[in-house]
Amino acid sequence: MPGGLFAAIATDGAVGGQHLVKHPLVKAVGFTGSLYGGRTLFDLASQRPEPIPVFAEMGSVNPVFLLPQRLANAAEEVAGQYAGSLTLGVGQFCTNPGIFVAPNNADLPRFLNALKTQVYQVAPAQMLHQGIAASYHKNKAELLSQAGVDVLVTVDETTPETHGNATVATVSAQTFLANAKLGEEVFGPFGLVITYDNQDEALAVANQLDGQLTATVLAEPAELNQHEALISALADKSGRLLFNGFPTGVEVCGAMQHGGPYPASTDNRFTSVGPDAIKRFGRPVSYQNWPDEMLPDELKNANPLGIWRTVNGELTKEVVG
Repeated sequence: MPGGLFAAIATDGAVGGQHLVKHPLVKAVGFTGSLYGGRTLFDLASQRPEPIPVFAEMGSVNPVFLLPQRLANAAEEVAGQYAGSLTLGVGQFCTNPGIFVAPNNADLPRFLNALKTQVYQVAPAQMLHQGIAASYHKNKAELLSQAGVDVLVTVDETTPETHGNATVATVSAQTFLANAKLGEEVFGPFGLVITYDNQDEALAVANQLDGQLTATVLAEPAELNQHEALISALADKSGRLLFNGFPTGVEVCGAMQHGGPYPASTDNRFTSVGPDAIKRFGRPVSYQNWPDEMLPDELKNANPLGIWRTVNGELTKEVVG
């Protein structure tokens, strides 16, 4: 690779990042982190004499919606899968499923009991750094203090402050809909199970959520056509819509869309994972009516690089006559 292609700059906090965003030689910014951090950099970039784009990936609770037939057929299986996804990496994945929406029916206790058992077996572990751990404990305490929120399970609260202890709470859909605070992200191994009494409540929860990196539907195929409005709402809210899976796995491939409506990201037209991620940092230039010998190799008629090109609307490697 050419010298200087990659450089790492170590700073004590956000000051270094702010200087980089404001530097006139910087033409675009990619960021992964908190909503506060990403929005601060976005605002700084827009205030420059020459504004530049900021592709910030920020907050997301990555909701999972469980439908009744799937709950009846696989309550314990789903509970184990959710516990594993929620606590993976001490909950420090941007695709961590922090909200789980489940039907309040006779099968729900099976799911909650299995989830409680599975989560309780996950030992607390050290988080990435002290600041993230402090934010986790603070934000978790604030959410648990809200009216109508009940703790289902919490693991060993005597662990060091640098560690994240898994916690799951429950709340009714009606209480959730009346309190916007309950939809905020708690970055770490914390899950909020929202219970709904009917399809209208589930749809209302989906519509109240902010933009997300991912949204998931757990269902039997036969019940999907009964919830088309919910599926449509979740597609509008997220960059990646999953069926009968969990979002913490992010594959680096051409099909990946890692981004979503604000505040999941500042520009939901782009992905930050996969080959298409480079499109964030490319600036198109059109060469009109130039002699062939003056064109970049990518555009010359003979196609000396042997690359795929779009000619008259069709992909081809052929020489242009």
